[in-house]
Amino acid sequence: LLTTTRVSGTSPQPAKHYGITSPISLAPPKESDRSLTQKLTEALKPYGVFEEELELQRRILVLGKLNSLVKEWIKEISETKNLPSSVIENVGGKIFTFGSYRLGVHTKGADIDALCVSPRHVDRSDFFTSFYEKLKQQDEVKDLRAVEEAFVPVIKLCFDGIEIDILFARLALQTVPEDLDLLDDGLLKNLDIRCIRSLNGCRVTDEILHLVPNIDNFRLTLRAIKLWAKRHNIYSNILGFLGGVSWAMLVARTCQLYPNAVASTLVHKFFLVFSKWEWPNPVLLKQPEDCNLNLPVWDPRVNPSDRYHLMPIITPAYPQQNSTYNVSVSTRAVMIEEFKQGLAITDEILQNKTEWSKLFEAPNFFQKYKYVFCLLENHVSLLVNIIHKLFYLIRH
Repeated sequence: LLTTTRVSGTSPQPAKHYGITSPISLAPPKESDRSLTQKLTEALKPYGVFEEELELQRRILVLGKLNSLVKEWIKEISETKNLPSSVIENVGGKIFTFGSYRLGVHTKGADIDALCVSPRHVDRSDFFTSFYEKLKQQDEVKDLRAVEEAFVPVIKLCFDGIEIDILFARLALQTVPEDLDLLDDGLLKNLDIRCIRSLNGCRVTDEILHLVPNIDNFRLTLRAIKLWAKRHNIYSNILGFLGGVSWAMLVARTCQLYPNAVASTLVHKFFLVFSKWEWPNPVLLKQPEDCNLNLPVWDPRVNPSDRYHLMPIITPAYPQQNSTYNVSVSTRAVMIEEFKQGLAITDEILQNKTEWSKLFEAPNFFQKYKYVFCLLENHVSLLVNIIHKLFYLIRH
């Protein structure tokens, strides 16, 4: 959406609207808003949500090494498949990041979500065999394991002390250029569904960053909301609450509605907007697009099962999906109540009646709930299965 604003002495200039509606307010921040934002930053620091510069540089170094390994491996595979030397020299291959690291909101010690993109002559089986073996030979790599049968197949590892999950996508390209834009919908043509799922994380993350008016304000607000959600035990997609990408989309929508606001205001407006949201109306960051690739997308007009989603938050990249299909009646009720309490606390903060630390206080879990289910399990593979069974129990 575009409107026009007049600058003194000039012709009207177009002002960009982000999102599917006009903003609620274009009010610029006051000095008190900036002061509260600085206090918010200070309140977040004790929780380890900001990484030191040295640690950040170490991540960049590790990703650089991983990227070099990918290029080296793809060249080796290309040679075994007798490609011309001219092609091999420029075959490319690349590591992309997504999730909290790509959004710029990762915390100290957090893992990195990565995607290995290969040209068409490199198979998924190559990734889980020869690339796995190449990683195994690296001195920096520990705890290497492949989860090939997962819904989104992944190689997990610890590279020089940093945990990394690597997905794989094989594109229908002869070479993978350095400036490859994963938001190009044409890349999805004729792709294996597992490759489409693997690409989805990067595409959604990049779209979110394109759809917010001020990335720095978005990042600080998201850091605050993620910490609040974790402290209040509502940060878990598998247990019927919201995962990282869903919280990011809610914060992004708040930023669209208040494009000039700073983080202290945006945190308050987040609770205001979503404590009053009329669910199951969906949260959308942009109008859904149809690329005529016949991929399944979230559309309750076409898909009867989509009509039963209770708290739909729709990913902005094609194929659009609901990231919150696990939400149940009870978990939605819990989150709405938490939104209301967050609004009450931030009302007090903006009136200088309390500090930001109150928002991040962990509730007394055992006073809050009448019944508590305690699960102790040492075998990780069994634990994953039990969590899925537990979710079924919660839903039914």
